[in-house]
Amino acid sequence: MVDVLSLDPLVVGVILAMTVVTVVAKVGGTWLVRHVEVSERLQAGLDVLPGAIVIAVLGPELAAGGPAEWGAAALVLAVMWRTESIILALVTGVIAVVSLRTLL
Repeated sequence: MVDVLSLDPLVVGVILAMTVVTVVAKVGGTWLVRHVEVSERLQAGLDVLPGAIVIAVLGPELAAGGPAEWGAAALVLAVMWRTESIILALVTGVIAVVSLRTLL
């Protein structure tokens, strides 16, 4: 029987390395933005970046999805259009896709 609490040192090392890379990327990005003049064009690009990331992550899932995913996407669009709340739209989408997958 395998002891559940024992960890492989390689796994721990990889997790620590990923932690260091993440912290360096975040701190380095913050430092860089403070020391570089941000033009209007760059600021506009940075402003749309979160939406582009969401589309890049969810787009392939939606393209490969069925009725549950498409129905949830329609609900997300409706909630976003009516409330303009990203958080409410995302919560609606998660609840809708789970519910529709259960029903369909």
